[in-house]
Amino acid sequence: MRITQGTFSFLPELTDEQITRQIDYCLAHGWAIGIEYTDDPHPRNTYWEMFGNPMFDLRDAAGAMLELADCRKRFAQHYIRLTAFDSTHGTESVVLSFIVNRPSREPGFRLVRTEAPGRTIRYGIESYAVQARPEGERY
Repeated sequence: MRITQGTFSFLPELTDEQITRQIDYCLAHGWAIGIEYTDDPHPRNTYWEMFGNPMFDLRDAAGAMLELADCRKRFAQHYIRLTAFDSTHGTESVVLSFIVNRPSREPGFRLVRTEAPGRTIRYGIESYAVQARPEGERY
């Protein structure tokens, strides 16, 4: 299963050259670059771990690519995403994010059904990453 979150998630993996072009685009708009990582990419897990500080003063994509290379080296089996933060008044939010690294094996998710009072059925998503069972023994 391939996790599809953020911009470009349905496209093939971006090359480092394509990532550099996206960083250049972000810097041209005055956006700060951030790098985050996680081992649990649940759709509601919006709080990934920051790798270093956001790069507000960055003027060249090479600096972000060096940080990304370091993050990939230290967290090779994690999901890593690049974010662009627009600090202009009125926006002050992440305006672009995309995954730039994936683990060699993506565990995926399962749908959890819970019955509640009044014949109510609730659904949730649970990551296989939180289970200790290997891929062939999940069901």
